[in-house]
Amino acid sequence: MARSNSKLVPQSKKALDALKYEIAAELGLPVGKQMSANADTEFATELGSIPSSSVKEDYWGHISSRDTGAVGGTITKRLIQRAEEALFSL
Repeated sequence: MARSNSKLVPQSKKALDALKYEIAAELGLPVGKQMSANADTEFATELGSIPSSSVKEDYWGHISSRDTGAVGGTITKRLIQRAEEALFSL
């Protein structure tokens, strides 16, 4: 079975990203600009010694596969929980 990487509802990207970062924060994972592993990066971009365009906000390369899998699994669990709540609240 071929997998498609396109979203069924393209407008959901922002909500899913927000959920991803919310769960990562709950698990204590250092991802995104606000939780940069190198605290001097923000200061260096303000001074202009590092162009701000070179700083990636959505970088997960330093996170282990186990931790990223935990984020994905938690996202799936929460989406199923929300769908069940929506079904049973009708």
